[in-house]
Amino acid sequence: MQIYIAKSGGFCRGVRNAVQTAMTVTPENTYIYGEIIHNQDVVANIEKRGIRTVENPEELPERCSVIIRSHGVGKDVYRYFERRGIEVIDCTCGFVRRTQKIVEREYAAGRTVVIIGGKTHPEVIGINGWCDNSAYVFSDEGEDFSVLADKEVSVVVQTTFSAKKFDKIIKIIEKVCKKKVAVFKTICYTTIERQAEAERLSKQCDAMLVIGGLNSSNTNKLYEVCKEHCPHVFRLENAQAFDQEIIKNFKRLGIVTGASTPDEQTQEVLTKMVDIETEENVTTMEDVVAGMDNAQTKFKKGDIVNATISDATDDGLQVLLPGTKKEILLDKAEVDCEEYSKDAYMAKIGESIELMVVALNPVKLSQKMIKQAKEEEAMLSSIQAGEEFSVVCTGFNKGGLTSALGTYSVFVPAREIRSGYVKELDKYVGKKLRLKMLEIKNERRKEIIASQRVIIEAEKQAREAEKQAQEAEFFANIHVGDVVEGKVERVTNFGAFVSVNGFDCLAHISDLSWTGAKSVTDVLEIGQVYQFKVLKVDEEKKKVSIGYKQLQPQPWDLVEGKYAEGDVVEGKVVRITPFGAFVEVEKGVDGLVHVSQISYEWLENPTSALTIGQEVTAKILALDPAAKKMSLSIKALQPRPEQPARRERSEEGEAPRGNKRGRREPREYSDEMTSWREDSVGGASIADLLGQHED
Repeated sequence: MQIYIAKSGGFCRGVRNAVQTAMTVTPENTYIYGEIIHNQDVVANIEKRGIRTVENPEELPERCSVIIRSHGVGKDVYRYFERRGIEVIDCTCGFVRRTQKIVEREYAAGRTVVIIGGKTHPEVIGINGWCDNSAYVFSDEGEDFSVLADKEVSVVVQTTFSAKKFDKIIKIIEKVCKKKVAVFKTICYTTIERQAEAERLSKQCDAMLVIGGLNSSNTNKLYEVCKEHCPHVFRLENAQAFDQEIIKNFKRLGIVTGASTPDEQTQEVLTKMVDIETEENVTTMEDVVAGMDNAQTKFKKGDIVNATISDATDDGLQVLLPGTKKEILLDKAEVDCEEYSKDAYMAKIGESIELMVVALNPVKLSQKMIKQAKEEEAMLSSIQAGEEFSVVCTGFNKGGLTSALGTYSVFVPAREIRSGYVKELDKYVGKKLRLKMLEIKNERRKEIIASQRVIIEAEKQAREAEKQAQEAEFFANIHVGDVVEGKVERVTNFGAFVSVNGFDCLAHISDLSWTGAKSVTDVLEIGQVYQFKVLKVDEEKKKVSIGYKQLQPQPWDLVEGKYAEGDVVEGKVVRITPFGAFVEVEKGVDGLVHVSQISYEWLENPTSALTIGQEVTAKILALDPAAKKMSLSIKALQPRPEQPARRERSEEGEAPRGNKRGRREPREYSDEMTSWREDSVGGASIADLLGQHED
């Protein structure tokens, strides 16, 4: 007879932890809430230590210690123990605890909780206690699911439930429910493995032995799986129930054990088979365990494996590798997270995690290294395609600069640092380098040869090409007479450089103000935007002249609305000529005070009465804004002097005598003469005088 034992047999981690706790904890004043395991032999051994099992919390005395079995309990039970001061030794299975957290979260979010599992199973009862016992519990496909039709539901499943049966029930729920259905397949990964292996063995063997407590849910599920594929399936609680007669005629015998079945019980059954004639290649439990332990040696350094999280501790994650039974610690330093927290990973027990084998004998694993390897692989692919990458220079040698990129070393030859010769290489240490790969010199040694010069030169060429294109577009769209908008970037003593569409144009200081500007900043402010008129374009020399004043009104343009003939104005003498003085009425507006309009006294030269810079008050005699001319009079605002008395004719009517030479005596000014003098000077009219000066 050939005997095959399922590799996934024996205690699961949750059961093992609970049993070991019960067998090692101080038994005095210690109790277990509910049967710790569905195996009477194990329960009997624990009771021999003096630890009692209670089914009702009220049976517990005050100030005792209580072990919570792997099935877990509801939230209200914890509160009850806390109120009574009872110390809790929590052995809830990590997979069960994960399911409890999911139910608590989904219930708090307002969703209807559905539990797939045995209605009276302690695990299901405990899970229901995390949603105020409001969950709908289903265990069979034939039940009425219509109550869920109008509800938004979240579905969890008992950790030892049949995976196939669960899938069938989910399809029914998704068909019935009109709203969203969130499915959490919380079956323990060991349960899935056991059921899959039970199915495989039952298809290959003539008979099957299913060993485990008769009230063990997961063992009963294994029995059901085997019955589907093998006609001869025998249910054994322990070795005492084994009868050799029932199996002696079969050639291929498969043995599966439940999660609550200790290895010792399986070994006892095997021992009772010694009298059965078997072939030399019988697979024993020891062979299976040894094979699992040795399975680690099949991995190679650098392999990527999918492991299953079996527990979360303060030191890291306990994981199971494919084909192994022994747990391996994934150190918390190798977990890919910002800050490791045991509590954060408790809800992930049973989930698959991708890891890298970083060492052998013993096996060491890393999640961070696999992330780094994937990032490095993607990085290498991109830089081989010509993408730029950055490193910080860590050293130098005679030939160039050295650095590293992940697990690759990077070397930049001196000629590839920048254009031209680089003498002081040490100045680059600690500085960031922008590089492109030239080649991988040695794939095994992982050395990248790179260049920064190619980036610098390419960017320079790109800038020059862009500048030329911008200049070509600029000169194609700018013409003399255009009005453009520009930002004052910088000023000099001769003008301002203005950015017009990104091109520097010069606004000469002489083209900033009609009245003249001593400084550019008297008119323009750096950083401000103004409008300018294009005065000159020289595409060959790449020069453009612009003016600001050309868009501003000239002073004489505003004179007509501000002044009129007869107005009295104040001004400053700005220049003097032989025929009069020019008075600045305002910036850019001058008026002429003819020599004859300075004073009632005859003046040989205006300088005898006026000086440059002197402030004067004058009356506007004539105004011609179009011709930019203004005639002023100072004396018009002065009192007229008294005239000398006229000489009477002699009674004889003789005319006045002349001088010795017969000339006429100088004639005194009469009123008529004065009036004439005000209207004409030496035979010249005021209009003629206005024509004698130009602005």
